Parts: sequence; structure tokens; C-alpha cells
Amino acid sequence: MTCHLHADLLYRKYDVQAPRYTSYPTVPFWKEKEMIESDWRNSVRKGAKTENENGVSLYIHLPFCESLCTFCGCHKHITKRHEVEQPYISAVLKEWQLYLALFDEKPKLSELHLGGGTPTFFSPEQLYDLISSILSSCEIMDECEMSFEGHPNNTTSDHLRTLFNLGFRRVSFGVQDYDPTVQQAINRIQPFEKVKRAHDESKRIGYQSVSHDLVFGLPFQTLAKIEVSVAKTVALRPERISLYSYAHVPWVKGVGQRGYDENALPKKQEKRALYECAKSMLLDAGYQEIGMDHFALPTDSMAIAERKGKLHRNFMGYTTNTTSMIIGLGMSAISDSWFGYAQNVKTVAEYQQQVESGEIPVFRGHFQSDEDMALRQHILDLMCVYTTDLGTTSLPESHVLQILEKLVPLEKDELVTMEGKRILVTSTGKIFIRNICMCFDAHLADKEPSKRMFSTSV
Repeated sequence: MTCHLHADLLYRKYDVQAPRYTSYPTVPFWKEKEMIESDWRNSVRKGAKTENENGVSLYIHLPFCESLCTFCGCHKHITKRHEVEQPYISAVLKEWQLYLALFDEKPKLSELHLGGGTPTFFSPEQLYDLISSILSSCEIMDECEMSFEGHPNNTTSDHLRTLFNLGFRRVSFGVQDYDPTVQQAINRIQPFEKVKRAHDESKRIGYQSVSHDLVFGLPFQTLAKIEVSVAKTVALRPERISLYSYAHVPWVKGVGQRGYDENALPKKQEKRALYECAKSMLLDAGYQEIGMDHFALPTDSMAIAERKGKLHRNFMGYTTNTTSMIIGLGMSAISDSWFGYAQNVKTVAEYQQQVESGEIPVFRGHFQSDEDMALRQHILDLMCVYTTDLGTTSLPESHVLQILEKLVPLEKDELVTMEGKRILVTSTGKIFIRNICMCFDAHLADKEPSKRMFSTSV
């Protein structure tokens, strides 16, 4: 009873607005509201020259969807007109040529991911043209990991075979929830049979890692409903399962997330119960908890990387790849030169227009200071290996003392332990990892949000 009371108090105290820390600084605190393209090119050149043996990660944003899922927080373009495919693919390849000109030699490709939107909105033929052109311009590293996000309703055998033959070995299917009432509310109608078909076909073709995405906190979700969804997911035995908290941010995402009565959303304690139920079922089924939101079978590469302390985190989430450079292609895609970030424009029309004019279509970004670089590494360490050492930092002593002071209440709440200047996240603290990272966030400290910017932490 005491443990449950303590847990309730912690959830109430720490369930506040918090960044997800796929970057540091987080996007709302980037200082260059208008990115000068020539400065970004110089940052990429610098990153290319210091590229280590880990190579380059490539993210390609394919934004089209035939219908709007009301829970979705991604940048997308809703259309049923498939004639948009070829011009968009052409623009992506032209943008890639603009980046290739910044490398002295062929980049070494260590990771390639297709996100969206709905990548399988595109025909297998269009995807083949896109990927084969990209691959022909790179040196493909031996351990290059290639993955894509597939919609169970429209991912065909031809999609799966075409991408497998190009080198893809990972696919992620967005499930969210199997209950018909929940699916109706989020406008994502996909029966279990369709997910099973896509999953089984992926395994038959030879995909080594199949992932399913589940979301808790959706409208009309209950404990009974999420139990069914997790049970059906576990029955298919995907290598990886993502258990995401629904981020209700209608002030950011507008009409989509205003598509249902907010009273239909589980309240805070109900949402927490959904998470605890799903997590318990996944652990009981033999999955290993990975960082924040992720679970994997012990034999999966992500679980192995986590046990070895080699997990990494970037704009694509947790990854086994430790590249320091990410090139993001396509509308709204974000790139990371390690020395700075840049985001592409957010509409298809503007994106295609700028690429056609020979410009890398960035519109905002941030160049890292020495302080940013140091804090970024500490936050990465906390998010990936649950420990960091301020005794070895390049930060000024006064800054270190400020961070340690902020951590004192979290230590009292048993979220962290401190051994001198070394911080270790406890098993309880892992749930509140975003709150722990906030103690290191100098930009957040300098400018406390005056309006809603982030989803809640739990």
C-alpha cells in the first residue's frame, strides 16, 4: 500500500510538460529561427570532414496519407491522388544531390529509414527508383541497417519484397489499438487480420526484425481494451514493440487532434494504469524494456545494444547505430550535422519549389555552442545508459553545481542516486527520465515555457 501511495505521489508531482529529447536543444529552443542556407551547408561540410567510421544515417520523409489519423502528430499531406508520387520522389533525389556536393567522397551509409506519413502510400516501383538511386551514390557499410514504416492496410507483398531485395531487414507496423471503438475515434480502421497478414508476410520474406507500435491514452481506451491489444500483439511475437504515450497537443497539431471530445481521453490516473498494465504484460511475455517507450525480445539487436551500453538516440528515436550525422530528406525532415540542426520547410509545394531552385530547403535550425555539445552528451548518456558523470564534463563548475542542486529533490524521491558528481538513474527513475534530463536543460531553465509546448512526461 505504501509503495502504491509513493508511486501515485510521484506521478502527480512529475507528470508535467517535458521534452522528449530526441535532440538537445529541443526544437522550441533552437536559436536560429530563420536558417541561412549557406551556413547550414558549411555545417554539413564540417560534419562530413569529421565523419567517423560510423558513417552517415539517412532519413527520408514520405509525407502522403490517404486519410487523417486523428491521433497523429507527424507532418503529413492528406491526398488520394497518387500522381503526386513521382514529382515528390524526383525532388527528394534532387535534394540528395545537393547534399552529395558537400562531401569530398561518397558518403558511407550506415542507416536508412523511411518514415512518414505513409511510406507505403508510394508504389513499389517508385520506392525502388528512390532507394536504388540513393544506394548507388553511397558506399554501403557492412552493418548498414535499413528500415521502413508500413501501414498494415496497404503494405503489399510487392512492397515488402521490393524493399527486402534492396537491403531492408526491418519493418515497423503502426497498430495503435485493436478495439473498434478506439479505431473509429482515431480514424484508423485496421482489423487484426490485416496486421497479421502483413506481419506474417514480412517474416515469410525474411525480415529479421518486425516492430509493432502501440499507443496508450487514446480516446475510449480502457484496461480491458488495452489488455486485448497487447495480447494480440504478443501472440504475433514481433521482435520489437513500441509503447507510446498519446501526446495530446491540439494547440500544435490543430484539427486532427480536435476530432473527438476530450472527455473521451483517459484521465491521468487511468492513463497511468493503461501503461502499467501494458508494460507488465510485455515483461511477462519475455520482452526487455529498452530506454523510454520501447521493448524488445532479448535476442533482438536493440536489446543486445542496450545490455552492452551501446544504445543511441536521435531524431529517429532509439537506435543501435551511433552515427554523428543524420541527413533528413523530404518535407519537414530534420538533419543533424552534429555541429547543428536544420529542419526542412513543412509543405510539399514549398519543399519542391525550393529544391527545384537548387536550394537545400531548410527554414530553421540551431548551431551548437560548446555548452550545448556538453549538455547534449550528458542527456544522451542519461537517455541511453541511465548514467552520466559531471566530474568529467567541460561545463563550468558553477553550471555543474546548479545541475546537482536541481537533482537533489529527485534524489530524495529516489529517482536518481548521486555518487559525487556521477548520476545514476534508479529503476523508478527510468519512468521519469524526461524529468531527470530537464535538470540538465539550460535552455529550458533560461526560458521556462509561458505556453504549452510539450506533451506531459508520463
